[in-house]
Amino acid sequence: MSTATHAFTDSATMLRRQLRHMLRYPTLTLTAAGVPVVFLLLFVYVLGGILGSGLGGPSGGRDTYVSYVVPGVILMTAATAAQGTAISVAIDMTEGIVARFRTMAIARVSVLTGHVLGSLTQTLLSMTAVTGVALLVGFEPTAGFSEWLGVIGLLVLIIFALTWLAVALAIMAKSVATASNMLTPLMILPMMGSGFAPTDSMPAGLRWFADYQPFTPFIETLRGLLMGTPIGNNAVLAIGWCALIALGGYLWAKKLYNREPTQ
Repeated sequence: MSTATHAFTDSATMLRRQLRHMLRYPTLTLTAAGVPVVFLLLFVYVLGGILGSGLGGPSGGRDTYVSYVVPGVILMTAATAAQGTAISVAIDMTEGIVARFRTMAIARVSVLTGHVLGSLTQTLLSMTAVTGVALLVGFEPTAGFSEWLGVIGLLVLIIFALTWLAVALAIMAKSVATASNMLTPLMILPMMGSGFAPTDSMPAGLRWFADYQPFTPFIETLRGLLMGTPIGNNAVLAIGWCALIALGGYLWAKKLYNREPTQ
């Protein structure tokens, strides 16, 4: 068996382990979907009327705001799920199972790959649930078949990138609690971008940060695909941020994982 085949087979085994863990402990999946749903209902039914008026003038309102806020809520799901991944990796790193894996004849990369692919599956399921709730509260996307394919492709890229970053941070953390707290800023970034309000309504300093942080091109590209709003160069920026975060997260996680036994 070649090295590549060995790594692929072991990664598939680790993915099955993660899927069984997901079925046995559905709390993480429910949390990844539940937190964004709470924010969706809060912003739509408590603040949606006034915020929608700000977006569409006299013709705006809660219905206008639903269409605006859903892309940001969907991406909040990716950030929440990344926090769950960090907790899962930190548990493996601190409870001895990784040390056990290192004594076995399995490809080292397969342990982390299994976590990433399992998280990708879990996050897509959570996003489907969040989108279902959004449709129930009045979200009416205008996307056609090709736009929906673009939505899926973009979300896979974003999840993949954020998950590798979460894995790296989890390996660096000394405890499960630390790993969980380190991912909290990711959940705030959609709100400090264009997810819940237009960036041109923000103070100058915050607007500069909102315009140049990665979640704003993520959200604007997703909003354009779902609702037909102008995308501009946000798709290029979104793909670039995904490639940068994924590559950086992967190399960082690999370096930390390989040097862990010597620390």
